Amino acid sequence: MQTNRFLMALPLFALALLACKQGNVNKDSETVLSDQSAADSIKILYIGTYTGNENNKAGKSAGIYIYGLNMNTGRLSKIGNSPQTVNPSYLTVDPERQRLFAVNEIGGETPAGQISAFRLTDQGRGMEFINSVPSEGNYPCYIALDGSGNFVMCANYGSGTVALFPVRADGSLENSSFTGQHKISKNPTERQESAHAHMILLSPDKRFVYSCDLGSDKIYLYKLDTAARKLVPTGKNYSSQSGAGPRHMTFHPGKDIAYVVNELNGTIEVMQVDVPTGILTRIQTISTVDNEDGKEASCADIHLTPSGKYLYASNRGDINNLAMYTVDQESGKLTLIGHQSVKGKTPRNFIIDPEGIFLLVANQDSDNVVTFTIDQATGKLIDTGVETQVPSPVCIKFLL
Repeated sequence: MQTNRFLMALPLFALALLACKQGNVNKDSETVLSDQSAADSIKILYIGTYTGNENNKAGKSAGIYIYGLNMNTGRLSKIGNSPQTVNPSYLTVDPERQRLFAVNEIGGETPAGQISAFRLTDQGRGMEFINSVPSEGNYPCYIALDGSGNFVMCANYGSGTVALFPVRADGSLENSSFTGQHKISKNPTERQESAHAHMILLSPDKRFVYSCDLGSDKIYLYKLDTAARKLVPTGKNYSSQSGAGPRHMTFHPGKDIAYVVNELNGTIEVMQVDVPTGILTRIQTISTVDNEDGKEASCADIHLTPSGKYLYASNRGDINNLAMYTVDQESGKLTLIGHQSVKGKTPRNFIIDPEGIFLLVANQDSDNVVTFTIDQATGKLIDTGVETQVPSPVCIKFLL
């Protein structure tokens, strides 16, 4: 069904490419979604940004932006934005309850980070602020939901803490019911002077929680105890290579395999998952760069296609591209296909649409979101010419 829809979309997509070549590229972030006749081909998505701070363009962003992705052309059309909120850099969406949660990535001498809750209205095309609570740390950079939607989980980069927040029936957040402190035993690089929790993620079976910590070179493993409203450390943490800096991870959709991208040494580690215990075991390490003459990869994000056939990881710094891989469907191991320029600077986050047709990249320092298509036969990314201007984009999430 997915392949048929993709083939049916090709004529329209070709027209869009022709328009782009003639200079009709979507760079207007104020475009309003108006094609109601094509509503069934539109997927709603949300873009988290920096509103100011961390050397970003102060005051340029309004907060969280709401867009529609046209699944026939790959074009983004702006629908609206959230009430003003500070540095909503990372988001998570509860489509069933029509809620969105965001980190407010701020810090200070005392923990200053916040987590904010929003109610989605008009079938996801509007947004209302509900409340905010302390994130239990500095510079919260990642947020996720548990399997029930009754808890929000947060990773605080600046303080190396993770926290769990109960969600009330009206969508508002309670104060943290659990806070865990990561620690380091060594500091092999200057970025690893302390713990830096960079991601928190639920296991596919919803029993365990993993947290990548760039500072300690570990992926912390917790048991999720919703009855006690806490995360229980298992003590079975995964150790990456020394100085690697694990940042983001993802799971294969059909195999007991996980992948972590390492920011500091520009590698991906492929790991076998022992499902009963959640324990990770490394089976492969592969580079995200190729003949870059010592350039820093500064990796940021990693995602698989819904089919599990292809994997992508972002390189930032002076490289600014996506590394593309095929996935061996028996072993889960990766083979590098090549690299695709992201047509911008600092690809902080990217996302693949639920049908596996489009890949959208948020280029934080060039203020643009770029749309690629995925070649279903090879996994290579195809430049569509579709580019959307968004101030300081950091995170993209779909309303599934």
